[in-house]
Amino acid sequence: MVKAMTIREAYLQASSFLRERGVTDDASCAELLLQHLLGWDRTGLLLRWAEPFPAELAARWERLLARKAAGEPLQYITGRQEFYGLPFRVTGDVLIPRPETELLVEAIVAHGRRLWPDGAPLLADVGTGSGAIAVSAAVLCPRWRVVASDLSAAALEVARGNAEANGVAPRIDWLRGDLLAPHIERGLRIDILVSNPPYIPSGDIAGLQTEVRDFEPHTALDGGADGLDLYRRMIGQLRSLPAVPRLVGFEVGQGQAADVADMLRAAGHWDEVGVVDDLAGIGRHVVAVRPAAGPAASQ
Repeated sequence: MVKAMTIREAYLQASSFLRERGVTDDASCAELLLQHLLGWDRTGLLLRWAEPFPAELAARWERLLARKAAGEPLQYITGRQEFYGLPFRVTGDVLIPRPETELLVEAIVAHGRRLWPDGAPLLADVGTGSGAIAVSAAVLCPRWRVVASDLSAAALEVARGNAEANGVAPRIDWLRGDLLAPHIERGLRIDILVSNPPYIPSGDIAGLQTEVRDFEPHTALDGGADGLDLYRRMIGQLRSLPAVPRLVGFEVGQGQAADVADMLRAAGHWDEVGVVDDLAGIGRHVVAVRPAAGPAASQ
């Protein structure tokens, strides 16, 4: 397919190949796949457009293009995704970190710094996946203690690797288990609870775009009949902790923010419950805060 071509010609042919197979961002994908294949950044790629395409990489190049044409997300093909300016390894065992989740990290860090200006709160990231939230919080707030949990052993392995790559592994503890169960078993006193749990209604899974439905782990997508099962369960588990967290942040699906906010208000543990919109104006995160360190706890 690419024999005797220059790198630029290989790029043009790849773009056309992907476009014909319905890949809407064909040019960008072709360029990023070339960078991945050749190990060059964009500047290096453009400076070497006229060089011959390495014949020994032709077969691998065709396999990469076939994977993308079949709908596989680019991040799984390259094994990388940036989040909050940090590099993360991603595999099919974890969801690909989304830019909107960065807004949840921003909100939690801002509230946490205000609530504990000189302290070292314990943040629990439940359903950590790639570790994007836990690792970013550990990088941004070096004094904070962080515990990250997931039901999937494979996901925890990916998250551990990302913590090591970003230099915060010694400051994160890892727990395997279902939602808050491992925290309850250990009697952890959580100050900050943050989670981006599965929230897609079960009946909607089949209608998701191919990249999500066929490649991302369903256990990290399926939120039950109405998509809210895991929020209900986590909120119900809070009373079994030594103390209810003063700060809670949940990412939610489109149209779910009001329902999740109502659940948190009904629980009655926090003075403030608000919704954070994403850049498209969609309510994407629900944050509950108890400013004073009162005695609200297991009761």
